[in-house]
Amino acid sequence: MLSEQVRAKTDRELKKYPPDRKQSAVMSALRFVQDEKGWINTEDMADVAAYLDMPQMSVYEVATFYNMYNLKPMGQHTLTVCTNLSCQLVGAMETLNYIKNKLGIGVGEVTADGKFGLREGECQNVCDEAPLLMINNKKTCGHLTKEKIDQILAELEKE
Repeated sequence: MLSEQVRAKTDRELKKYPPDRKQSAVMSALRFVQDEKGWINTEDMADVAAYLDMPQMSVYEVATFYNMYNLKPMGQHTLTVCTNLSCQLVGAMETLNYIKNKLGIGVGEVTADGKFGLREGECQNVCDEAPLLMINNKKTCGHLTKEKIDQILAELEKE
């Protein structure tokens, strides 16, 4: 069952759409669930579907299509490295490999202490700052170098 907070936020979102277009709030509702618990499971998707009066499969399709949704626990800090073409041309794969080696995990994995999860992502629309990564789908860090990555990881480690 969706929490009272998720329902309240979703209700505010629903006011933006005509009453017969409740499904338009699906991405926001999924984000609210993820913000609350860190990831979205199939039960959460079913609850969102029921709340928005839409098929469970439609919610599942949205959640699995967009890489911003965590379908399993991805750690306290989910690092998403953009590996789209613009970023690849200026070192995204080297950046990804450096982070993998630094954290000792692969893409889709979480460090043993649960602090960091690592993902590849599609274009984050900040190509002029490539290569870049996004932290928890909220903070973008660009013009990455090994030194800058080390600094970012050290700051996140303190949290």
